[in-house]
Amino acid sequence: MSTAAITTPANNYRMQISIIGAFFFIFGFITWTNGTLIPYLKIACDLQQEWQAYLVTFAFYISYTLMAIPCGMILRKTGMVKGMQLGLAVMALGCLLFIPAASSRTYSFFLFGLFVIGAGLTILQTAVNPYITILGPANRAAQRISIMGICNKLAGMLAPIILGAIILQNSDGLTDELKQLTGAARDARLDELAAKVITPYSVLAGALLLVSFLLRFAHLPEIKTGNDAVLENTNTAKDSVWKHPNLMFGFAAVFCSVAVEVMAGDTIGRYGQHQGFSLDVAKSLTSYTLFSMIGGYIFGIVAIPKFISQENAFRAFNFIGIVFTLLVLFTPGTTSVYCLAALGFANSMLWPAIWPAAMKGLPGKLINVGSAVLIMGIAGGAVMPLLYGILAGVQGFQTAYWLMLPCYFYNLYYWWKNMRK
Repeated sequence: MSTAAITTPANNYRMQISIIGAFFFIFGFITWTNGTLIPYLKIACDLQQEWQAYLVTFAFYISYTLMAIPCGMILRKTGMVKGMQLGLAVMALGCLLFIPAASSRTYSFFLFGLFVIGAGLTILQTAVNPYITILGPANRAAQRISIMGICNKLAGMLAPIILGAIILQNSDGLTDELKQLTGAARDARLDELAAKVITPYSVLAGALLLVSFLLRFAHLPEIKTGNDAVLENTNTAKDSVWKHPNLMFGFAAVFCSVAVEVMAGDTIGRYGQHQGFSLDVAKSLTSYTLFSMIGGYIFGIVAIPKFISQENAFRAFNFIGIVFTLLVLFTPGTTSVYCLAALGFANSMLWPAIWPAAMKGLPGKLINVGSAVLIMGIAGGAVMPLLYGILAGVQGFQTAYWLMLPCYFYNLYYWWKNMRK
């Protein structure tokens, strides 16, 4: 893939940056609705086991792993701009699947819809992410990436508040009401609750299809992709990705970093309920985590590289993550919940620092494949929250957060092994 910067007139540049910023807003909004869907679907689908609720994050994030390499193949055939349109359309399809899922109140159907949304996001992100690095001067790429991160997390702050107000309105009254109902009356009330998700996801589907249609008039420049990443040869080529251990270490670092980010953002609602927060408050706690992540991004914009290198920031923020995780484990009640939200700050500077270290020394013909391998590391967001849900049912909600510690310690090892040189 060409990495030369695209130069465009100032007016087109601003419009293109605005369009990509809107895509990052879409990423954030849809991704961080999961924190609200977890308590919502646990009630609406009458889930009996805690771990079942975390299949929401598993279905959503596992699609990144399964679709990363196929998406690369698709984009080489469609081109980046048409790939963006396709990704938006697939996301819209996933949103529309919520209609039959809600009508039948079938949890597996909801999970399939989330998987399809995640697949569309994988296509869209694979197409959009290169733009922000080459759309404009190379020496301002970090600034553009930080701006996109803020767009993403601002949307993430809004999503739980907006969706929670729609689908979990008067949620404490609802839970009290359900305790009094049995049999057909309870099923009817749950059917009514499940139907609340139809309108917001229908609106989301319509908005995604509209953006997909309007994108053809945006005049985004096409990025040419080469033939230097032939996926079918990755296991047999003389110089394959498997012969670059820094990439494999990077895959594990992405796995760990996404795992702690998703755990802090998507489990906090249920954990807040366990610590005594009402559901009316707990349904929006994900916004607290995203707010603290924005604080981390602002720090990055101001301090990196003027006061601290990106590599040393990665090390420092992992230490901060360890400290806040210990506070989550050993402080009582609401203090523990706020410390979990503060982990958003610690997690904000992890993802950006991994990529350059992981791709170091990778031949040009393997760049696309290497990127796909790293994207597959997003499986951390699928596996670890589900494992947390299983352990929470056995060890308790608070104790189960020890799972985060090995992730931060591995990242420190990754810094020592691959970044400090």
